[in-house]
Amino acid sequence: MADLKTPGRQPEASGQAETGGPTETVLVSGGSGFLGGWCLVELLRRGYRVRTTVRDAAKEPELRARLASVVEHSDDRLSVHVADLESDDHWAKAIEGCEYVLHVASPFPPKQPKDPDELIVPAREGTLRVLGAALDAGVRRVVVTSSVAAVRGSASESEPAKPLDESEWTDGDNPKLVPYVRSKALAERAAWDLVDKRGERDRLATINPGAILGPVLGEERSFSLQMVERLLKGVPGAPRIGFSVVDVRDVADLHLRAMTAPEAGGERFIAATRFMWMAEVAAVLRERLGPDAARVPKRQAPDFAVRVMGIFDPSVRVMTSQLGKRLDLSSEKAQSLLGWSPRPVEETVADCAESLLDSTAA
Repeated sequence: MADLKTPGRQPEASGQAETGGPTETVLVSGGSGFLGGWCLVELLRRGYRVRTTVRDAAKEPELRARLASVVEHSDDRLSVHVADLESDDHWAKAIEGCEYVLHVASPFPPKQPKDPDELIVPAREGTLRVLGAALDAGVRRVVVTSSVAAVRGSASESEPAKPLDESEWTDGDNPKLVPYVRSKALAERAAWDLVDKRGERDRLATINPGAILGPVLGEERSFSLQMVERLLKGVPGAPRIGFSVVDVRDVADLHLRAMTAPEAGGERFIAATRFMWMAEVAAVLRERLGPDAARVPKRQAPDFAVRVMGIFDPSVRVMTSQLGKRLDLSSEKAQSLLGWSPRPVEETVADCAESLLDSTAA
C-alpha cells in the first residue's frame, strides 16, 4: 500500500525541511486538483509558506483535510484564496508578497466542446492573467504547467522516428487537433510570447507532463486516472492506447526544481518516463495487486470495438484517434539540467491503483 505520509524520494529542492523555520511564500493556482494538491504537499514538506487558489470557498475545508492526512503541522503555513481564471479579481492580492508562483490550474472538461474556443480562450487568458499578475508583483519565477500535448510537433500527423524533446511544438492553430491539445499549445505559446515581449524570459519556466498517475489525495479523477480506474472495474479488453507515464509526486518535485534553479529560467521541461500501452498497465496491475486486480482485463480490445464504444461514450471517443499510435518522449533535459530522477513506472501504477481502491472503499 502506498504510504502517503512518507516524504517524496527526491532530495529537497529548496527551503527548509518540514520541521524547519519559515522561508519563502509560494502561490499554487488550482490546489484542489490532482497535481496542484501534490505541489502543495511538497512545498509544505519542504518548509515553504504556501497560498493556493480555489474557485469556490466551500472547497477549503476538504482541501485542508486532504493535506492534513499527508503533511503534519502544516495548517498554519497554508492560506486559501478564492480566484477564478476567467476573472481579474483577487489575483493581485493572492500573489502579493510571493517569491514564486506555480500556475497549475487549467480547464479540463469531461468531454471536448464543439466550439474549441470554449476551452482555448479560458486556458490562454487564464495563463496570461496569472502570469501577468505575477510579473507585475515582482515574483522571482513563475512555473506554468503545460503538457506534452504542446510538444507533439510532427507527431500530430505521424509517428516520430526518435523521442521528442522540448524543441518540438504542436501547432495550436491546426483545426484537426482536439480542443484540449490546441488549448495547451496556445496557452504555453502565449506565456512565452508575454515574457519575451517584456524582456523577462528567465522569470518563466514550463513543465510539460505526460500522463500523470500516482496516489490520489481525494475524489479528483483526471482523464489518466479514469483509465486506470476503468481497468480496475473491469472492461472487456484493454484498448490499444498508450501514453508516457509520470508520477504526480515526481511532477510536483520537478515544479519545485524549476522554481528555484537559476538554470531553469526561460526553459521548457518534459516530465515523462517510458511509454506504456494500456495492456502493459493492466499487466502491472495484475502483478502488483493480486486479488484486487481480479477484474483487470487480460485481453486487448479490438480497435473497431473501441470505436463503436466511442459513438456512445465521449470520453472513449477522444481516445480513438490515438489507437495504435506510439509517442516516445525524452526527459533528458530535466534529468541532466535539474537532477530530476523519476521513480519506476511500476511503482507509480501500483500506488495509483491502490489509492483509487482505498478511496472507493472509504
